[in-house]
This record gives sequence, C-alpha cells and structure tokens, in this order.
Amino acid sequence: MRNIEVEIRGEQVGGVIAFPKSGAGPGVIVIQEWWGLVPHIQGVVSRLAGAGFVALAVDHYRGVETTEPDEAQKLMMGLQVSAAAADLAGAAAYLVGRPEVTTSEVAAMGFCMGGGLALLAPTVSAQIACAVAFYPAMPWPDYAPDWANYDGKAAIIHKAQSDEGWAAPKIAEYAAEITAHGGRVAVFDYPGSEHAFFNDDRPEVYSPGHSGAAWERSTAFFRAECTVRS
Repeated sequence: MRNIEVEIRGEQVGGVIAFPKSGAGPGVIVIQEWWGLVPHIQGVVSRLAGAGFVALAVDHYRGVETTEPDEAQKLMMGLQVSAAAADLAGAAAYLVGRPEVTTSEVAAMGFCMGGGLALLAPTVSAQIACAVAFYPAMPWPDYAPDWANYDGKAAIIHKAQSDEGWAAPKIAEYAAEITAHGGRVAVFDYPGSEHAFFNDDRPEVYSPGHSGAAWERSTAFFRAECTVRS
C-alpha cells in the first residue's frame, strides 16, 4: 500500500492505494467510517488488494482523524454530501484511468458513514457499477441520491442487528428505491451483531463470524459485477 494524491476539482486529495500481487485487477473504492482514514480502513484497502483488487481510499476529511465519538460526529456532519460525491466520482475516474485496473467500471465499499456514501456512489458516476454498504448511516439533511441512476446497477447492504431500530427503516426505503429504479439490491442481516461488527480494531463490537461471512459475500459480489474492461 502506498500514499497517493488524486486530483479532484482542482484539488490534490490525499489517499492510499494498494495493488494485488498479480499487479492488476478490478477497481474498488473504500470509503471511511466517521473516524477518518484510520488504520482499519487502510487495512481494508490492503486486504482487498490481497483478494485481487486494486483498492483506493481517498481522505474525505483531508488529513483529520479522531478516536473520540463526539469529534467524529462533528466531522461527519460537517462533511457536505456534494463534496463527498465529487470525491467518489474523482476516485472512480482515477481508478478507471490506471493501467492496473482491468475493469471499465469500479465498485464502492463503505462502512457506517462510508456505507451511506457507498450507496450514494453509483448515483454520482457512471463509472461506479456497484456498491457494498456495511451498516450504513445516512444522517445528512442533503442526502438525496438520484436513485434513477441505479438503473442496471447493483448494491448489497450488510445490516447489524443493533441498527434495527434506527437504521432499518431508511435501509428498507432506499432498497425499495433502488429496485423501483431498475437496480438490484440484497440486504443481509447478521443476528446478534453490533454496529461496526467488521471493525477488528474495536474488539467490543467485532464479530469474526459475521465479518467473515460479509467479506465473502462482498468480494464475490464485486467479482460478479465488475469483471470486464470494455
């Protein structure tokens, strides 16, 4: 894995990229949790590379990260959806333009805040074909994806049981919108799971069994949805 800069709307935006041992593969954008571009997210980038993908994460907070929930909440709510959308579109264009990326379209994978942005991703770029959203959060007043852009695209959502009371209604609403606009979506439930069950840097919520199942589903989904450079 190495540090890079991606030009987005005239700005050089920091990020990290990792390549598979083969040197080439399908492209995946990894989208951070509300903590920032922390080691866990960088680890996901490396892990995707190990699974055969060219993985990229851009830094939506521009170098800021935190371990404090109150500060993370402020950072998340200060993130403009339009700015995040531009980051995602720019990341997709960057990946597709790299010779190591074997696909003409790329995927997006995100966690919590990043899960909400992952669902947004296929609506902001024709170069993003599919999305995987882990326990998505969609808290922004200006979060209003153009679901019509999901026509012919696909998503899967990994839903934590602890999120059932607050996130499930929106997840069901957005899944229905994707389907109604010609997209495909699958929602997977993980009984007994806590929010952030994939984050192995948080032992109080991490679930190896649920994490492993979600990972296998996600990587198989990416291989099925983004496989050919036209």
